[in-house]
Amino acid sequence: MLSDKEKREIFEDAASAKRKANFRFAKRKVVHRVSSLDEYILFLNSIQKIFTAFKISRQPVSTNRNKL
Repeated sequence: MLSDKEKREIFEDAASAKRKANFRFAKRKVVHRVSSLDEYILFLNSIQKIFTAFKISRQPVSTNRNKL
């Protein structure tokens, strides 16, 4: 279940004009058929600007639920 804070964040995100514009941009860039790796890389590069940078965690995660 989502917390009240998470629900509020989802609604705020949905109301964002910038977010809507980003999704519309990505929708126009949908590739129906990729004929080469080069085309796929060009597609990925063209949509990369709508994604923000994310923090990379270098700390190990202790868990006993890993299933390989």
